[in-house]
Formats: sequence, structure tokens, C-alpha cells
Amino acid sequence: MTTIDPERQKKAKEYALISRRLWLVDTTFTAVYALAWLFFGWTTLLRNWLTDIWSPFTNPWLLVPVFVFIYAGIYFVLNLPLGYYEGFVLPHRFDQSTQSFKDWVLDQLKGIAIGAPIGLIVLEMLYAFLRAFSTTWWLWAAGALLIFNVLLSNLAPVLIMPIFNKYVPLGDEHKDLADRLMKLAERANTKVKGVFKFDMSRRTKSANAALTGMGNTRRIVLGDTLINEFTTDEIETVLAHELGHQVHKDIPFLIAFGTLTTLIGLYLASLALNLAIHLWGFTGVADVAAFPALELALGVYGVVMMPLENAISRWRERMADEYSLQSTAKSEAFASAMTRLANQNLGEVDPEKWVVFLFYSHPPLGERIDMAKNWK
Repeated sequence: MTTIDPERQKKAKEYALISRRLWLVDTTFTAVYALAWLFFGWTTLLRNWLTDIWSPFTNPWLLVPVFVFIYAGIYFVLNLPLGYYEGFVLPHRFDQSTQSFKDWVLDQLKGIAIGAPIGLIVLEMLYAFLRAFSTTWWLWAAGALLIFNVLLSNLAPVLIMPIFNKYVPLGDEHKDLADRLMKLAERANTKVKGVFKFDMSRRTKSANAALTGMGNTRRIVLGDTLINEFTTDEIETVLAHELGHQVHKDIPFLIAFGTLTTLIGLYLASLALNLAIHLWGFTGVADVAAFPALELALGVYGVVMMPLENAISRWRERMADEYSLQSTAKSEAFASAMTRLANQNLGEVDPEKWVVFLFYSHPPLGERIDMAKNWK
């Protein structure tokens, strides 16, 4: 049976520590950046400058995206060194990335090309509600985001994911694996369009599998790194875990929970926005100059809610682990799969409890391995 590699665990702990420090730096910088725009009055200056230099900018449908583009663009440039270090240098330093600098840059450009139109739709939608419903905009925005997220989850596997990776059905060489996984899905009463392999090795040495999409776009996807390094039994237990989320209806559960937390967050942001109007003299909730205050309020809420959201996620992930062990009756293969993930993905086996509380959306790998070993 596969065993934990002590040297890899040393690297895993160092990697995790650096990643947490970078998260803290990035979060602090984002907050300081927004506060600087507010306290130095740059938001009002930029809004006034835009409306003065060209009369069409007095139209909010045009003013909002241009203002946010400048605000976010400056942030992107200032934060680029940190993003480059975190996204490219660090994974290469720990021998986790296989991606060239050229491909990394191309991924960033693809992300911007896809994220910008989506962000523009959400932004225009949000400010339309702010203008139309100055006191209840948060309620309308939460409802619209729910619909938008469901649509995006359904379309992402066929419209967005193929832009970054190549997805192909498993060939004859993996027919046994595909058949086993399809039968596993049938036992879970989950309809899938098929089993697909994607070229994960183009970017990383880490392994992963997922059940993506909703309804007619739902499919099983396996990273080629998983297929190449894991046994068929191990892959089966990993996929059974993903099917456990379907059996327990985690997708609608998490969508409902996310909608509730989003609703609360937007309501609190509306209170913060009203305070910002009082402090900095904005013309109203729909004044785009108050955008940094709105961003800051939602960011603080996100950090505060992170432990609760992670706790809910760990609970559901643990349930999915139990389903995998029950449905496959392959506890040894499950423990071996989690051990391989720890070694291959540089995952910490025994992180400190406060780290798990704050940052972990899954139970620590050590807990998952022990659960499998003690499973009866």
C-alpha cells in the first residue's frame, strides 16, 4: 500500500505556510487599496474627471464599466508581481507546475477575456438594481445572482472549461475504467454524458477528478495525471466521492446556502454603502464613486464568513467520503488514493487545527486516510 512520503510532507508544510502568508498579503493589499481610494478622494476625482472630459460618460451604463475598468486595471498592474509569484514562481519552486511562462501568460489573457464580459454583465446588472431600487437593491441582486450562477454552472463545462483544457472521451485503452465509472454513476442514480480525460499535465503534476455541469451537461472528468498515477480502484473511490455529492444533493444545498449568505452579505453591504455615503459624501447608493466601499464591505464579509463556509463544506465533503466507502466497499483503495493525493499534490496530512478552521474546505487528508483505515 502507498505510504506517506516524509520528505514530501516537509515540502507540503512549507508550501502551505508560504501560500497562507501570500493570502494574507494579498487580502491586506486589496483592503488597503480600496481604503486609499476612499480616504484620498480618488474615487470622486476619477468620477468627476470622466464625466467632465466626455459628455457620454454622464450615462451610467457607460460610466460604470469605464470607472471600474480603470480602478481594477490599476489594481491588476500593482498586484501583478504577487500574482506572478503565487501563480507561477511558487509552484515551479516546489516542482508542482509543468507550465511554461508563455502558457501561463496565455492563461492569464484567457482568464481576462472570459472574466471581463462576465464581470461586465454582473456589474451592469448590479448597478441597474442600485439605480432602480435604492433601498431593496440587495434583494434583487441576490435573486439575479442565483439565476446567473445556475446558468453558469450548467454552461461552464461546454463553453468555458474547453478553452483552458482539451477534453476527450476515454479511449479503448481505458474502457474498463470508463465502464466501471458509468456503472458507479448508474448506482448513484446520476445521469452523465460520459467519462472524459483532460490534459491536466499541461499545467501541473497534481491530480484531480470531478463531476462537472448540471442536467444535460453533467459529465465525469479525470485529469490525465490521475489516470497515469492512480490504480483503477483508487480512481473509482475518488469518483464515488464526487458522486456522493450528487446523492446527498449537495449542489442544490450549497446553492441555497450560498444564496442565503449572499443575501445577508449584500444586505450588510447596503448598510455599509449608506455609511460610506455619509462619510465621503457620495451622491447615493448608485454613485459609482462608492464602488471601492462596496467592494471593501463584501470583501470583509467574505473573510468573516470563510470559517463558517469552510465548516459547512468540510461537513458535506465528509459525507461524500462516507458514501464512497459505503458504495465501493474499497476502504484500502480509498486510503491509498488519499495518500497518493498527499504525495502528488503536496497536501498537508496533519495541518494545525486553526489552519483547518480558517482555510480548509475539505477534511485534512490525514483524517480521511484514518477514517478509511478504520472503516467497517
